Amino acid sequence: MLDLGRLRALHAVSVYGTVGAAAAALGYTPSAVSQQIAKLERETRTTLLERQGRGVRLTDDAHQLAATAQRLLSIVEEAEVRLEERRGLPSGRLRVGCFASAARGLMPRALAELARRHPALDARLTEVDPHLSVDLVGRGVIDLAVAHDWDIAPLPAPPGVEQAVIGDDLCDVLVPLGHPLAARGAVRREDLTEERWISPPPGTVCHDWLVRTLRAAGREPDIVHRAEENHTQVALVAAGLGVALVPRLGRGALPDGVVTVRLDPVPKRRLSALWRVGAARRPAITETVRTLQELWPSVAAA
Repeated sequence: MLDLGRLRALHAVSVYGTVGAAAAALGYTPSAVSQQIAKLERETRTTLLERQGRGVRLTDDAHQLAATAQRLLSIVEEAEVRLEERRGLPSGRLRVGCFASAARGLMPRALAELARRHPALDARLTEVDPHLSVDLVGRGVIDLAVAHDWDIAPLPAPPGVEQAVIGDDLCDVLVPLGHPLAARGAVRREDLTEERWISPPPGTVCHDWLVRTLRAAGREPDIVHRAEENHTQVALVAAGLGVALVPRLGRGALPDGVVTVRLDPVPKRRLSALWRVGAARRPAITETVRTLQELWPSVAAA
């Protein structure tokens, strides 16, 4: 009989692409995941992973087995949902995927509150890009995603995934102290077309929003520096190297050399929680979503 834990390890490698990333998502060490898959290879008498440069790739047999593993894990999830629903209390393991600034500005309070209220619930957080997190929910790799999108760059939920709004995160234009725009109470998009921009890398939701917005104002943005972390973007602004559009969530206190300027209309990104339809009855899901919505007004105000 195939071991479910070993199938879960193979499935995670198929989703994340590397043993290291799969291990981080599962909360194991890379060597533990490798050992699980090695045991699965012996059980099935099949080669599942092949070396490819510094990484590995799944064989055709491994892809077939990973697809079967996904179906089995869905069945197990349904059984767990029914048991938890009968108990009526949040319990068991809850795998949460969340983008970086929410992982810093929202989730610590939410996870601490869940631990205080529901000691039988084992909520575990993985930081992941919002585009990826929605797909991971659909595949059953994580149970709940906290993602964001913009009005002009919506993040559609795939079939079989439900979502609920947590709240709106406002964004400001950050400029260096002494910048011509620093003394203005508000600016419009048309005022920003000549600026040198600091932006997240291409493919991120924030980068896509910036490009689309300035293109709508008739100008391709001049992006001179790219940085994933908001704190790095703020540091580059403080050094006088450009301007940036940075959300408030998880931003923290700004250094003295940075000034916020309101963009009119104010850009907003909407935070949502997403989960699979089959898990909608699970008390761990409903209580986590309720806690996130409950905490959001105080987080946004701060």
